[in-house]
Amino acid sequence: MVATPIKTEKRLTIQTQGIADDTTVIRSLDWDRDRFDIEFGLQNGTTYNSYIIAGEKTALVDTSHEKFRQLYFDTLKGLIDPASIDYLVISHTEPDHSGLVKDILQLAPNVTVVASKVALQFLDGFVHQPFERQMVKSGDTLDLGKGHVLEFVSAPNLHWPDTMLSYDQGTGILFTCDVFGMHYCSDSLYDEDLKAIEKDYRFYYECLMGPNARSVISAMKRMDKLPGEFSLVANGHGPILKYNIVELLGRYRSWSENQAKGEKTVAVFYVSDYGYSDRISQAIAKGITKTGVAVEMVDLKSTDPQDTQELVKSSGGIVVGMPPLSGSFSKEITTNLGTILAAANQKQVVGLFESYGGDDEPIDPLLIKFRDVGLKVAFPSIKIKDEPSENTYQLCEEAGTDLGQLLTKDKSIKQRKSLDSDVDKAIGRITGGLYIITAKKSEVKGAMLASWVAQASFEPPGFTIAIAKDRAIESLMQVGDTFVLNILEEGNYLPLMKHFLKRFPPGADRFAGVNVQTAKNGSPILTDALAYLECEVVSRMECSDHWIVYSKVEAGRVAKTDSLTAVHHRKVGNYY
Repeated sequence: MVATPIKTEKRLTIQTQGIADDTTVIRSLDWDRDRFDIEFGLQNGTTYNSYIIAGEKTALVDTSHEKFRQLYFDTLKGLIDPASIDYLVISHTEPDHSGLVKDILQLAPNVTVVASKVALQFLDGFVHQPFERQMVKSGDTLDLGKGHVLEFVSAPNLHWPDTMLSYDQGTGILFTCDVFGMHYCSDSLYDEDLKAIEKDYRFYYECLMGPNARSVISAMKRMDKLPGEFSLVANGHGPILKYNIVELLGRYRSWSENQAKGEKTVAVFYVSDYGYSDRISQAIAKGITKTGVAVEMVDLKSTDPQDTQELVKSSGGIVVGMPPLSGSFSKEITTNLGTILAAANQKQVVGLFESYGGDDEPIDPLLIKFRDVGLKVAFPSIKIKDEPSENTYQLCEEAGTDLGQLLTKDKSIKQRKSLDSDVDKAIGRITGGLYIITAKKSEVKGAMLASWVAQASFEPPGFTIAIAKDRAIESLMQVGDTFVLNILEEGNYLPLMKHFLKRFPPGADRFAGVNVQTAKNGSPILTDALAYLECEVVSRMECSDHWIVYSKVEAGRVAKTDSLTAVHHRKVGNYY
């Protein structure tokens, strides 16, 4: 059964369809959402997927975002009587999936909430009413009758500490919520068009799952023990996986294994569901992983002190989000903070941030304690005084990158010296021009000196740029983004080159003191450049340490027709 989409002025629609025996999906389509947590500039909106399993007992797997309250319940009531729901399975408690839990409890007062221990604790914190509950862990099952037996898989930190997957042994459907999802809104229920979705699938992984790569690997090992193959991967965002399950799950495994290979690890401690702690920590973690350093995300509310101690001792860096001064988890948080301080040592680096939670512990006293132990401060403490903006998240990502580069600095220098071979000297003889990439997406601006630029097509006119994975501007160079390529002039490039070669602190204005104009696409044009091209990113190809970004040219102009492009000569090819 396919319901006719119900449209509203805000382009919120509902789609329902049977996807297996006794199993129906309710997809809340959020067509115009252009930002999600730390993910800037969503190109294709998102969806929030909820599922009904009607065996002898009825289970509802996850709900929806509260913005869909009326639409969702009008649709739900057209499918079943909400009072008949026996079980509400909570994959995790982030509001975009649990925003309607209180409503369900009112409509079905006898429902049993099935969730992980941590999820039930979190629900108590925002439901504020008693409810029937069933705590489950990996290997536990729930028999709904008619062959529908749910087997649960613990998947903490994907991307919240309470995440749990559910596998229906009767249909072979794996319900995964955030895991294996993507922010992609379309009428297509399934993933039949792999080319259309793969860039959003990868971007979603990089932002939310990449910083938790080791947790991804652990969860997938538990998934491997489930009986039978998956007929569907019923995720919480985007199209359901049906046609490309092996390929797309394989990509998660490969990406995570590569990410987890980092010789260094940073422990990032945050407090889920407090202020913006989870989003800020995720942005910092994303910046760290861009440098090839592995990350372990840890919720101060739910981690075991023994695990905390072992992680801190094995980490090269520590990042701590300041917790609330009081609350129901204050004892656990205080214990874990003390454990972190006791296990830290002078060979490590540290970074701290506030989360705009309204009751944050002060940063400076804790920072002094870390300094007394001998830790080096990786970036200036991030103190959030207002609701975070896109610039705030960019600052956090850049801070994470600075921390990662600090940990890998000695290794990079060693590699440069050891790889100074005849081959490297020969590669160094490949010349390139001198260019500055400038970009603006919403509130965020960025710039980068580049020399690895080459024309790649005549019609449409296009070229490629190689961008190191740890460059801040890489986040502004996703498919569909626009930018300007500023071409520097031979004999007149030093002032701009020196300016953009500087190491800018996180969040700094890279254009302060530079003459700029604004392109039609909104990006800065450097007034003193020889020429410029306005461009749009068409595709990206991943290399070991760079992204190859192919872009088409939409406009351009030469300022000085009798001048030549500056040329960059290197002695060796193993660094810029």
